[in-house]
Amino acid sequence: MTLLPAFPVLLLVLRLWRLSRQDMPTMLLLVQYVSPLGLLSALLIALVWAFPLVVLVLTVLGRLLQVSSPDRFDPERSLLAYGTVRTPGWVLVAAIALAALTWQLRFLPLLVMLALSLLALRTRLRHPERPRLLLLTALVLPVLAAAASYAWLAPAVPNALGEGELATALLLVVPPLGALVLTGPLPRPVAPALTRVLAYAVSAAVPLVMGAVFLRVPLLPAVAVEVGPEAGPVREVVRGEAVTVTDRMTIVLDGQGEVRFLPNDQVRGQLLCPDRGRIPVSRVHVYGWHVEETALDWMIPRQPVGRADPRCLGRAPVAGPADAPVPPSSGPAGASAPASPGAR
Repeated sequence: MTLLPAFPVLLLVLRLWRLSRQDMPTMLLLVQYVSPLGLLSALLIALVWAFPLVVLVLTVLGRLLQVSSPDRFDPERSLLAYGTVRTPGWVLVAAIALAALTWQLRFLPLLVMLALSLLALRTRLRHPERPRLLLLTALVLPVLAAAASYAWLAPAVPNALGEGELATALLLVVPPLGALVLTGPLPRPVAPALTRVLAYAVSAAVPLVMGAVFLRVPLLPAVAVEVGPEAGPVREVVRGEAVTVTDRMTIVLDGQGEVRFLPNDQVRGQLLCPDRGRIPVSRVHVYGWHVEETALDWMIPRQPVGRADPRCLGRAPVAGPADAPVPPSSGPAGASAPASPGAR
């Protein structure tokens, strides 16, 4: 448990180490100028989905152990049992609400399965003498949820299979059936070992996935800096990530991981390059809702990204006809020169 607070710090250090291309002086420069608040904000936004996943999965496993083998459910000897007992109900409700907003569409059936399993297991533990309530939470609600889920996701399953996305098809089909299985006790001989192995697997896999996701999150603003003499043309466009601007220098980390110190009197302009977003991997949609989108993507749509500015691609802007110098006319004043063939 004491390692949990150190894990975000380790992620931040690894992200800076990767951003510096494993160069220690570059990493020390980034540590000096990169805002800690910016690092924590990027960490929170990128990994907000992990909190409900860990809380809900481990709590479901703990409740399954408590229902299936109560004699092995010892909060003083088992971290799984201790965490289950110490997690209040409002935390579970908040985790479900947060997951509903931040999980992708293809993971929402899994969220429904976890929520129904928690409801049925808590009802079985608190109201064992009410058979009608147990029947409602353990059978009726999972059947209705599975029917509604399959009715909604029916067009997406053959689409996923046709695109060769077996994992997406399984995520849409298997969890509604799992909600019917995880609402009651597991076989008593296998329950302790099975819940322990699954808890260890989740505890080992989630940090690896979190690290892989966070190492790809941008931490610095992407910019394109025009460099050239004050009275001359733009000599170069430096495409990279802005580190800081001092009184004399503009410091940019370019695409090759090299730190560029650009004198401010040579900086002709600076452009903030928009984030074009994550490239989607899946092609599956459900009534116009892409399976990789979240509810927040629908509620708070992103700013549309138009045509890429050539400077954000590292190319100097080309002067248009309006910017080209006009040659002096050789004819009388007010007479227009004949149009050239290239202007037609």
